[in-house]
Amino acid sequence: MIKKLIEERLLTLAPIELTVTDQSHLHQGHAGNNGGGHFTVAISSNEFTGKSLMERHRMVYQLMHDLIPEKIHALSIKAISPDD
Repeated sequence: MIKKLIEERLLTLAPIELTVTDQSHLHQGHAGNNGGGHFTVAISSNEFTGKSLMERHRMVYQLMHDLIPEKIHALSIKAISPDD
């Protein structure tokens, strides 16, 4: 359910490629986790062209801000532009 929500929100960046992987099962019992999931995002988008890595990550985090930390405990991001 959360994976689908992440995918839907990332569609606003018009991804060329998008993979969202739920890795929550690898982190059960993780200290400090209040129940949120662990997700990995790999996204390629023209929206990232000319942007620094930090700016790209901010764009993704901005779309997820209300899900962190209750629904998303950890988010790993690989954000590239087609020019990379």
